[in-house]
Amino acid sequence: MGDNKIEILKGIIRDLHRGVDVETLQQRFARLAGQVSAGEIGEMEQQLIDEGLPAEEIHKLCDLHVKVFEQSLGPAPVPRQVPGHPLQTLAAENKAVAGIIGQTRETLDRLRGAKGPDRLAAVRAQLGELVEELGQIERHYLKKENQLFPRLEAKGISGPSKVMWAVHDDIRAHVKDLRRALDLGDVDLIVRAGRWVLQEIADMVAKEEKVLFPLALETLDESDWAAVKKGEEEIGYAWIAPPPAWPPAAEAAKAPTAANEAIGLDRGVLSREQIDLLLTRLPVDITFVDENDVVVYYSASPDRIFPRTPGIIGRKVQNCHPPKSLDVVERILRAFRSGEKDEASFWIDMHGRFVSIRYFAMRDAAGAYRGALEVTQDATAIRALRGERRLLDWDRPKADGEI
Repeated sequence: MGDNKIEILKGIIRDLHRGVDVETLQQRFARLAGQVSAGEIGEMEQQLIDEGLPAEEIHKLCDLHVKVFEQSLGPAPVPRQVPGHPLQTLAAENKAVAGIIGQTRETLDRLRGAKGPDRLAAVRAQLGELVEELGQIERHYLKKENQLFPRLEAKGISGPSKVMWAVHDDIRAHVKDLRRALDLGDVDLIVRAGRWVLQEIADMVAKEEKVLFPLALETLDESDWAAVKKGEEEIGYAWIAPPPAWPPAAEAAKAPTAANEAIGLDRGVLSREQIDLLLTRLPVDITFVDENDVVVYYSASPDRIFPRTPGIIGRKVQNCHPPKSLDVVERILRAFRSGEKDEASFWIDMHGRFVSIRYFAMRDAAGAYRGALEVTQDATAIRALRGERRLLDWDRPKADGEI
């Protein structure tokens, strides 16, 4: 990868952030000999971040970056003929969302051209269904954030991940804005919000297929892709049927694990199987981060509030959060490590549920910091409790609205 070409690319992006006209920069870019590879664009973003340009600044003009470079970037060599390959799955989801974007744009155009006070009525139901379909983009982005990005980070490539994650969060917020506009029945706001988020999603598809996918193919090997594939089913699929297993050959037989091996604990003895049952059946979700800020465990509870996949194991916790919340994460970890604080608590309303999120500093018997524990709980039912219940009450019929 030519260092001189990278420096030219960095200069173009710096000028873009200074406000230089996009067309002028496209002409400058065209003077570069030959095509620029996805790897070079990824390296350029990585170097700019390493040199101090905040990821948030790059993210602000992410779509303009694609416009500057898109004419040079060739079609992505996605392994479309390998059923079940993680990139084939992501590409299939992109193809599906492109159809949803087209249908939604047509519906918004009909709404914009309609006249009269009831012009929303004719398309409201269809538009509501399309907005719910767009909401499935969450699964697509979670597969990138929890499965693909960690493998790239393990290869030293974190710039594109940070930039894309920030854009994911913008899109999530703007899909909610569109849903709220539809609930309000404000036609002008629906059209504006809809066009905006549809363009954001389309721009992200372009960057995935022209930058992220080729970069991943250049960088990751077969074992990396196997790790990316693991955990897909926990997240689910957007708009497509579950793909076949990959790789198609059966996995090599795993070494037997001593599920009933006794492990002496501070108070009592449990087997590995019992410990796993205990941790996954607690009425809370837990994630443990060691003293080096590495995620080493999460409880694979059946109904986790916030999804986790095997891709986060071994990942720096800082890379498991979107850029906008990184400062809070760092502040908590610093306070825990220094001994200034032992707990941090938050609570949020999420889709009608009252969710408690607590972080605890883990210290050994000598007081040394050994990591942090995140405990998340759906506390909706607990918050609604009133009065007392002192006796077992399984058989009494519940009154309407009683928990």
